[in-house]
Amino acid sequence: MANPRSRVPLAIGVVVASAGGYYLYAAGGEPKVAQKKAEADAARFGGSNQKSAQKQGEELAQELGSKIDHTIDDARAKLNETDQKVGKYTKDLSKQVSSEVSRVEAETAKELKDTVNTFDKTVERKTVEAKKGISRWLGFGGK
Repeated sequence: MANPRSRVPLAIGVVVASAGGYYLYAAGGEPKVAQKKAEADAARFGGSNQKSAQKQGEELAQELGSKIDHTIDDARAKLNETDQKVGKYTKDLSKQVSSEVSRVEAETAKELKDTVNTFDKTVERKTVEAKKGISRWLGFGGK
């Protein structure tokens, strides 16, 4: 039996030849243009690709961090705006309540004063009538 040979070199050769044919075809049959395009693609997909991916990742992380910071700042601004609106509303409500309490106090004081005056007049009138009645009963008053 013969020693089996590795087919890897053959496969690599086929891939290289196919790639060369592709670049030559894409360049319109011009070898120098095909070589430059192949070198450009190799540089793009080679070792610099890893650095490029890392750089893109860092840029993406910075962009994402910036968007998160912006969102947090917007949320804080809206919270402050809402807090100011609530504070203003509370002050306005406090003024309204205070005004209403003052109005009710004034009305209550007036009603109490009117009631006391009415009671006082009634007591005075009844007192005068009672004096007249007692005076008549004792004979001091007129007919």
